Amino acid sequence: MAYILFTGGGSAGHVVPNLAVMEKLCGTHKLAYLGTGGIESRLIGQAGYPFFRVDCPKLIRSATPKNLLIPFRLIKACSEAKKILLKERPDLVFSKGGYASFPAVKAAQTLGIPVLTHESDLSAGLCTKLIAKKCKAVLTSFPETAKRFPNGIYVGPPVRAELYSGDRARGLQKYRLRGNKPVLLVLGGGSGSRTVNEAVRKNLGHLLPTFDILHLCGKGNVLPVQAEGYVQSEYESDMRDAYACADFVLSRAGSNTVFEILLLKKCALLVPLVRGSRGDQAENAAYFKEKGLCRVLPETELSRLPEALAALSRDNALKKAFESCPIGDGTEKIAELIVRTAEHTQPRGTRS
Repeated sequence: MAYILFTGGGSAGHVVPNLAVMEKLCGTHKLAYLGTGGIESRLIGQAGYPFFRVDCPKLIRSATPKNLLIPFRLIKACSEAKKILLKERPDLVFSKGGYASFPAVKAAQTLGIPVLTHESDLSAGLCTKLIAKKCKAVLTSFPETAKRFPNGIYVGPPVRAELYSGDRARGLQKYRLRGNKPVLLVLGGGSGSRTVNEAVRKNLGHLLPTFDILHLCGKGNVLPVQAEGYVQSEYESDMRDAYACADFVLSRAGSNTVFEILLLKKCALLVPLVRGSRGDQAENAAYFKEKGLCRVLPETELSRLPEALAALSRDNALKKAFESCPIGDGTEKIAELIVRTAEHTQPRGTRS
């Protein structure tokens, strides 16, 4: 039985895909997680896996004196991760990226423990670029991304198996929606999007005659807004019925969420995050729009939200595009590569 240590965090987009792969390996392999005190500690704790914590600094994408302390804090975080790996001796480290994964990966590479990493976005993030050369392979959600690395392997996105078992009737009952109108699911990201939330609430008078709205608005963002057919929730840990009852989705363009939307064949209007990001969401959204799999509304044009959603609801071409959608679920492939790599590098007889 191989021992696999997972890492990644800073946002749910790095943690939830890891959980999808962990579900595939649970029961047949020893699993644990190394991350920070961020959202990964809560999600992994809820899932019941062993969790090891290090305090890793995050790069702030603006000029701030706080960034000057990053090298010193990073050295400390890598040292803490190395101590954990020396004690645990995993056979392989699997990274889903994000700043929280860096200490575990660097410690593993220093100790000669094999590392596999998975990049979700079209253009690789900073952590992937820093660690790629010493990884056994860089697995990717996009075929184009794999071509940018000598050790790149296109596998597709890891997606939670539970999402395919949603039930529309159960979802309508759970969220107290009548189902006599199309349901619009609004996703602003794990922490919520102020601009998207505000745009939806500002236009409820225009939207509710056409849609029932299930609004997942992020922690601390539920407001005392009451309207027939409008339901708010901070966060949904079990998304299967939320997706199942949705006819249309309004979302940011984080790659993991977009892949879920497309694999579940939901027509989506994407509003990519631009300010404060490295531009990955805008690239993801443009990629899928070019392939005819979604519609895109720039954040600067959110005043056109009612018109854009009305056009989405009439878009038969978008619905037909799913019939030949080339996107596949990569969870099984990722799990197979993890097992193959771990067992190939594992000394015979060292694990029971």
